Amino acid sequence: MSANTLLTFRQIWASKTINYSLLILVTMLGVVVPCWYMEQYTAITPLVLGVIAAALAETDDNFWGRFKALVLTFICFAIASLSIEILYPYPLFFGIGLFFSTFGFIMLGAIGARYASIAFGSLLIAIYTMLGASESSSIFTQPIMLLTGAAWYYFLSLLWQSFWPMQPVQLSLAQTFQQLSFYLNAKSSRFHPSIGNHSQPMRLEEACLNANIVEALELCRHTFIKRSKKGHVNGPNDRFLRIYFLAQDIHERLSSSHYRYHDFAAHFERSDVLFRFKHLLQTYAQECQQIAEATRLNQPYVRSENSVFALDELQGAMTHLKQQNNPNWQQPLRQLQYLFDNLCTVDRLLNNINNPNAQPNDNVLDDKTAYTAKQMWQRIRDNISPSSILFRHAARMSIALTLGYTIIELFSIDHGFWILLTTLFVCQPNFSSTKQKLFHRISGTFAGLIIGVIMLTFIPDVQGQLFVIVLSSVLFFAFRLQNYAYATAVITVLVLFLFSQLGAGYAVILPRLVDTLIGSILAVGAVYFIMPDWQAKKIPSLMANSIAANDHYLGLIIAQYRVGKTDDLTYRIARRAAHSHDANLSAAISNMLAEPGKHRYAVDESFRFLTLSHALLSYVSALGAHRTLINDAVTHKLVIDAYQEIHVKLDAIDKALRDEAYDPQVFDTNHIQHKLSQWRESDGTSAQMILQQLHLIHRMLPEIKTLSQTFSKSK
Repeated sequence: MSANTLLTFRQIWASKTINYSLLILVTMLGVVVPCWYMEQYTAITPLVLGVIAAALAETDDNFWGRFKALVLTFICFAIASLSIEILYPYPLFFGIGLFFSTFGFIMLGAIGARYASIAFGSLLIAIYTMLGASESSSIFTQPIMLLTGAAWYYFLSLLWQSFWPMQPVQLSLAQTFQQLSFYLNAKSSRFHPSIGNHSQPMRLEEACLNANIVEALELCRHTFIKRSKKGHVNGPNDRFLRIYFLAQDIHERLSSSHYRYHDFAAHFERSDVLFRFKHLLQTYAQECQQIAEATRLNQPYVRSENSVFALDELQGAMTHLKQQNNPNWQQPLRQLQYLFDNLCTVDRLLNNINNPNAQPNDNVLDDKTAYTAKQMWQRIRDNISPSSILFRHAARMSIALTLGYTIIELFSIDHGFWILLTTLFVCQPNFSSTKQKLFHRISGTFAGLIIGVIMLTFIPDVQGQLFVIVLSSVLFFAFRLQNYAYATAVITVLVLFLFSQLGAGYAVILPRLVDTLIGSILAVGAVYFIMPDWQAKKIPSLMANSIAANDHYLGLIIAQYRVGKTDDLTYRIARRAAHSHDANLSAAISNMLAEPGKHRYAVDESFRFLTLSHALLSYVSALGAHRTLINDAVTHKLVIDAYQEIHVKLDAIDKALRDEAYDPQVFDTNHIQHKLSQWRESDGTSAQMILQQLHLIHRMLPEIKTLSQTFSKSK
């Protein structure tokens, strides 16, 4: 086998979609082929549905963690399925049981993501049991068949993971560098030397892309935690964890802002220096893509010389500008030097990708997993409140599913449990996500029915239909996370062919369509009318959270100017919290745009606040990127005084957004502003960068305060 062929095979195998699709293919062949050989075609439907429910309920974990989760899932599946069979002849008790079991299962999600997936899978297996409960000859027949399908999938899944235990870590880490690459490409556009460049649209794009990086970093962190001992990572995961820490440091430096970029364009629009900064960032973006690919393939990363040349050329351009001795360039050139120093550090971090141990760091992560029954119950108790998003979602889903069951019973709807299935998939915790699912579900169902009817017409033989069942199952899981509309279309085809094995292929076409429409209406109605979660009402508190997190992050940075730089767990938690709250605010504002017009509030002001909030985080990140020990007592006192004044004002903004009492006179004092301005103009030491960043933060606060007053009145 040639080297190129081997590399191509590794690239295909390293694809998460292809790898997972192969697992589904093997699982489905293990179901369909024996049933075809023994001519037990009626057994195919419950077995396949059991596989689907098991796969949808599965979450990533280490081998033993996954084994324990699968045992718990199996027990929940058995309880859910048997309960349906026992209560099915008694509609009143069935409805009551459906309401409380739905609420209870969803509230289990308060314990963690694993339990949320188990809860969803249990509800799904319950509805799948309903689909065949009326034809079941025994209360044990359906549960046994569904659980057999689930057990077969879980067996293969454990076997699959034992062969490739590190692949989830590699893929999550590769995704992080992929998102860093996208962010770098967007950031590079800030250095296009055009005075007409407007910063707000660019800041908003950066905020959105930064949210994607935060999500990727958080997914990666959870992947490590699941393979740790209460946050302590050892063994083969340790090397990847250190690369993860490198990615965090790179992110902090790339998300920093050292100056107002449009001011650079005003000074250097006739120079090529900004183009060289832009080229260097684009080169780093390409490197992050290459690191992602090397991590995905578990190969050593080999740096190209492009970034070395780009860095040398940029240094030469800056040297040339300094030799001009232009007095108007003195201040902006100083800012460019800070930026250049920051990118040199990024270059050093990229050099350490193949030697992550060169970067000093502990191997402890913030693990908030609930391990004991007491901790789990406390998580659930904390969410038993109308203010909890999970509680409201559980209430909506319980009422919607119970109402759907009532409609089925009142109108004696054949195959009516597809109403419940649609509601389960479409009803999401917020209106924006539900609206998106609704469109994909309906459009996918229509397309799937059209394609399915055509295929049923031209593929009447059993062998051909079994092939379509296997193929559509694989395609459903391949599309599930990429395009839900496509996934809905192929699973609709799957449903038609599964029922064709029961002699009812064409008979379920109209019920499938009608039930999908009814279930979608119930889902949208539940999100709109039952304890709705309109984003405009929560945006002020999210803004306050972002301001408070930035203030705390800044406080820890200032503290390290006295004791020296350290990336300990406390600092990393604060940094992650600042970025997470910024991402939450960005997501909430985007979700608000998808909501009905009357439920939106101050859209332009929201985007302006997000722009300023992200700029604030960028300025604070620059301080974090340049942490160093300050020995000069006078400089350190000025830094502390500046921080104290900024802290008091940020705290007042936080309280204003929460409608709490604060002293408005704190914004009338600007004692530190004049001193900071003097230092910015006179001092040429490394401390000047710290002082000028504090100056940039301080000058933003009046506008943030004005906007906060707008939102404090919205509650």
